[in-house]
Amino acid sequence: MSLEFSGEVWQWRGPAPFYFVTVPAEQSRAIKDVAKLVTYGWGVIPVRVRIGKTEWKTSLFPKDGLYLVPLKDVVRKAEGLAEGDRVTVWLEIGAGQKRKP
Repeated sequence: MSLEFSGEVWQWRGPAPFYFVTVPAEQSRAIKDVAKLVTYGWGVIPVRVRIGKTEWKTSLFPKDGLYLVPLKDVVRKAEGLAEGDRVTVWLEIGAGQKRKP
């Protein structure tokens, strides 16, 4: 399953700063519909993500009925992204998931 959406880069200011893009409600509902098939625990969903020319594997985190796409520092630097920037995100759900034989 693939999805594309736009969202704003935001920073969680915890002990270490982390950057995310929130998956909008409509796309989050679609992900939730397949979550049981692809999660590997705690509601975390393996995905392949592309922003601009940069593609990587990560996991979506559920939060308040939506999902969060974590942005690695290497991705933010490669794409010149900062807090408040609006980006287009492409996701492939279940990418990199280990299949049972």
